[in-house]
Amino acid sequence: MKDPLEELEGVGEKTASKLNAIGITSIEALAITPIQEITSKTDIKHDAAFKIVNKAREHVGLKSDFVSALEIWEKQKTKMRCSTGCQALDQLLAGGIETQAITEFAGEYGSGKTTICKKLCVMSQLPSEKGGLSGSVLYFDTEGTFSSLRIQQIAEAMKLDPETILGRIIVSRAYTSDHQAFLLDHAFKISKDENVKLVVVDSVVSHFRSEYIGRESLAERQQRLNNYMHKLLRLAELYNLAVVVTNQAQADPQYFGDPNRPAGGHVLGHASTHRVLLRKASKEPRRIARMFDSPYIPEGECRFMISRKGIEDVTD
Repeated sequence: MKDPLEELEGVGEKTASKLNAIGITSIEALAITPIQEITSKTDIKHDAAFKIVNKAREHVGLKSDFVSALEIWEKQKTKMRCSTGCQALDQLLAGGIETQAITEFAGEYGSGKTTICKKLCVMSQLPSEKGGLSGSVLYFDTEGTFSSLRIQQIAEAMKLDPETILGRIIVSRAYTSDHQAFLLDHAFKISKDENVKLVVVDSVVSHFRSEYIGRESLAERQQRLNNYMHKLLRLAELYNLAVVVTNQAQADPQYFGDPNRPAGGHVLGHASTHRVLLRKASKEPRRIARMFDSPYIPEGECRFMISRKGIEDVTD
């Protein structure tokens, strides 16, 4: 069977094989891959890489020149939203988790980050009229916290078939930051083949923080994290899917306000589209979510609770 990349002028069997080896398995993925990434990971020369990337962009209809704001607005109309299953949190997010964007949930241990991700794994599979995205889920687990039993519990509490729900969640355990980046390279093909509409990375910074220690390695860490986040955003835009990442919190002692702030520095601050900070409320199992950074959603707070259904509105 002929490789789909060979449809492009200038891409033969050998070039397609080199591109496949670094996770570029479709014309769409090639069209949004930086030229520097291709030249650094393969022996393809810059001029050749430049030519095939431009051919790929032409093939998928990506414009390399200027566009009007109206054209951007028309593209934004294709965005969808996935309900979290909690009305208060949906309102905070202006209707739910947005496709073609990265939504970040940051907070300390036990604040509800992973529980929200698992609830979204169920909600995203529902049809649009029920608040879902009618698609599969790709779940990157970097901390070993994914639990099929918890997904089963949430599905049963929502009166859904657990086996059907679990069967449409593709889980990938990442053991190092290099492995995490490698898996993302292959996510482009999986997302297309399996109709993935939600990608979860739980947590996005864990390996980067543990492997790059000290100020002397900070620049390299941030550069690699920046590359990873932008590749996630390209994946979201290419296939009109939602990306949700969780982030750890680190202490930032101050006289007023929450002493915790998201890890990852300015890289995550600029790469994430919407940023939500989670914390425990005074009464268990309540949690507080605060929208603190978004290009158009105003800052605000809401309360929700952890339950058998994953998360839901506070009832009293």
